[in-house]
Amino acid sequence: RSTKGAGCTMLSRAARHLRVVGPALRLAGQPQQRLLATGPATGGVVSDEMLDKLSGLSTQALIDGLWVMGWPSSFIEGARPLAKGQKCAGRAVTLRMVPQRPDIASDKPAGMESPEYEAFEKCGPREVLVISSVGPWESVGGDIKFLRLKQLGLGGLVTDGSVRDTDEMLNYGFPVFSYNTTAKQGPAAMQPWECNGVMQVGVTNPVVIRPGDAVIGDQDGVVVVPAAAAEKVYEIAHGREVIEGIIKEELVKNPGPPGKYYPFKPPIKPESPLGQLLTSKGIKFYSTSTRRFGSGKRFMSSVPTTMKVA
Repeated sequence: RSTKGAGCTMLSRAARHLRVVGPALRLAGQPQQRLLATGPATGGVVSDEMLDKLSGLSTQALIDGLWVMGWPSSFIEGARPLAKGQKCAGRAVTLRMVPQRPDIASDKPAGMESPEYEAFEKCGPREVLVISSVGPWESVGGDIKFLRLKQLGLGGLVTDGSVRDTDEMLNYGFPVFSYNTTAKQGPAAMQPWECNGVMQVGVTNPVVIRPGDAVIGDQDGVVVVPAAAAEKVYEIAHGREVIEGIIKEELVKNPGPPGKYYPFKPPIKPESPLGQLLTSKGIKFYSTSTRRFGSGKRFMSSVPTTMKVA
């Protein structure tokens, strides 16, 4: 190899080295900047089987399950069913809206490449589209836009904003949970910016939602069950519903103040009225004194060490 060729090779390697190392050298002695520090958008996978289990529970039971675990509330305040009897259960597809601004509007992909239509195409019967609005009375969409969701067989639409073209939305048949209905135009106030990112949603006390989280809605509202905790939430929530059923059955049979048994939180004292009632029914529960189980089938879960006994 010629000396000239070898020199060119060495210079090429040195240039590549400077492109990689150069910025670090220039920052020597200065605080390091974190790059690409964003964590993963999804927190786990919720199976169809788990979705079916979660959909069989009330939103109240799911809230209780998260409370027992010490997790923050995940009730989406302001999201109400558009019609009586509507329910939804599915994995979250998230769509974040941002306030209207000319430069953002020009930078956002237009037409079919818009983030909202990207989100639409990720939807199906096992998905719930969750849209964060910039205000409770701003419209996130109406009949023409959401016709595509009907065609895709969407499992549900949830927003802390409002929807328009209400009659047609009801005719589409998929569950809709929104703050209200409105005649206002959404594009005048906001624009879609991000599909399937981590976002917050809720009118007064926003909750965090990640793509793939389980979204369960009924007549009391909508609850987000984090994918990472879905199995544990189900175990606790199911157990609480069983125990509440036993308490209600006992109060119907022997009328009296509910305070004898309710409210409750684990661990349950075996000598308490509730502990004695559960033991008589063969229900297993954690004891505060022995940390051992009672007899029968177990329905209660362990409790965080930070939680105090009721």
